[in-house]
Amino acid sequence: MYYLKIFIVTFSIFIIIDLIWLGVVAKNFYSKHLGYIMAPQPNWPVAITFYVLFIIGMMLFVLLPALNANDMGHALLYGTLFGFFTYATYDLTNWATLKDWPWFLSLVDIIWGSSLGALTSSISYYVLKHFLKL
Repeated sequence: MYYLKIFIVTFSIFIIIDLIWLGVVAKNFYSKHLGYIMAPQPNWPVAITFYVLFIIGMMLFVLLPALNANDMGHALLYGTLFGFFTYATYDLTNWATLKDWPWFLSLVDIIWGSSLGALTSSISYYVLKHFLKL
């Protein structure tokens, strides 16, 4: 039940933040730069698989160590780094292998991934420690 609570809290926070980014803040940004290769609708099973894997990785490499150490700073630092490395891997691979991949999109997306990791991990840590008392 301990791990399930961490997963549900983190997944919920991640989804809320990412949907605000994708649906409001950067809605036109991605279609402007990737419209030529974007699908009309997301492949939801693949998207959900990404979300689940990202959250499991964040649990293993960020939140569980931060909770065990009782250290919010750990959650923030390693959450930022986790977001940076995961999004950089995706974006730099695309930039290296896809014709006409916009370099500026990679830069923005890596910054976003770092921010998303920082926000998700620190808010999740706070909720888990102060509201669920984990």
